Amino acid sequence: MKKRIFAWLFITVLITGAVLHFMSLLLMPKYVSLSREGALVAEYYNEADKNREHQVVFLGDCEVYESFVPPILWERCGITSYVRGSAQQLIWQSYYLLEDILRYETPQIVVLNVFAMKYGEPQKEEYNRMTLDGMKPSSSKHRAILASLTDGESVLSYYFPILRFHSRWKELSFEDVKYVFKRPQVSHNGYLMHTEINGAENNYEAIRNEAERFLYEPTLPQMAFDYLDKTRALCESRGIRLILIKSPTRSVRFWWYDEWDEQICEYADNFGLDYYNFMNNEALKINWDTDTYDEGIHLNVWGAEKLSEYFGELLSSKYGLEDLRGNQQMCEIWEQKVKKYYEERNNSI
Repeated sequence: MKKRIFAWLFITVLITGAVLHFMSLLLMPKYVSLSREGALVAEYYNEADKNREHQVVFLGDCEVYESFVPPILWERCGITSYVRGSAQQLIWQSYYLLEDILRYETPQIVVLNVFAMKYGEPQKEEYNRMTLDGMKPSSSKHRAILASLTDGESVLSYYFPILRFHSRWKELSFEDVKYVFKRPQVSHNGYLMHTEINGAENNYEAIRNEAERFLYEPTLPQMAFDYLDKTRALCESRGIRLILIKSPTRSVRFWWYDEWDEQICEYADNFGLDYYNFMNNEALKINWDTDTYDEGIHLNVWGAEKLSEYFGELLSSKYGLEDLRGNQQMCEIWEQKVKKYYEERNNSI
């Protein structure tokens, strides 16, 4: 009799768990047609083990996942790379994503975009979700959640999404049902493509002068430097070279101020790191009339290709990354990635 009761209890718990899991999958945003950047973090795990041998991994916010194109780095330089970016990725989230990456691979170079150094405290739940929900369960994810929680959020809701999205049933669409178990890939090794053209002001000095009218804190927060220290130390412990960058922009509201740049330069000098500020680098040959899709906030595919080719040549010449185009296995993998990239690029024009 007791065995039968325990059996029924076990079956009941199993069925209840399966139903709750299905409901969570159904109710969570799919990030396919809308807000595609919410799919990026989870897509990293789709890489088969034999593909996950990236020489370079990029970390940061939209300034990396819309600026660096892994298929171009491969095609032009034979460099394997992945962009582990996400919307408004905060510096501590970059650190915990790096911990997560090191569970699967050890890249030779980690490239960290420094724009998020401006933030010293959690920002918005919707951006937290786009980074944290996609991470697989781990101690790194748990610490990232604790560091990122905003007022009103709960840790449990990140482990049981139905607690957060239970009311979303009113918004369900055919797409939610279609992609409940498997979602299509929206990125190219983490790069999110935009082919639209919506130009910006080309005059760097005029934009900078206009940006100076906005109120901002001239000193970058200590919490940001604390996590930059942790990122640097983790890279050093694994023999990884850390490179700091600032991606180009022409947006007044998303400006990178001289005072912030000076602090990053000082940090890089103190710890022997290389730092590249691409904000006004003429060698990139960015045309802000044609190489941005949103009036200079981000690069479109044409601008991203220019930056990727320039940076790829730098990685090859200065850091001696091996050109892997002579590796037959890698060629087979990356030829498919390049083909898929150009198919989307050419069909979107």
